[in-house]
Amino acid sequence: MRLLFLGDVVGRSGRAALTERLATLRADLRADFVIVNGENATAGAGLSPEHALGLLKAGADVVTLGDHAFDQRDMLSFIEREPRLLRPLNYAKGAPGHG
Repeated sequence: MRLLFLGDVVGRSGRAALTERLATLRADLRADFVIVNGENATAGAGLSPEHALGLLKAGADVVTLGDHAFDQRDMLSFIEREPRLLRPLNYAKGAPGHG
């Protein structure tokens, strides 16, 4: 299995580059699974649901988060409903999301 891990996608320019190039990159590298670190994809401060869906639509199989996982308030409920978003494993067991 070939994994492609891309990170750190930061802000509008990072999202644009990923959207524009991921399909070609995935094909060229024959990647079976794509992991994208998206914790700074919304203006360098977390990830919004809209931008998370954009990364997934662009071809990410999962999107990892980090210490900015909940900087965008609307992520608190969205992360519970979207299993392809992975919060850090070292967060407390009661933290929203999957990790």
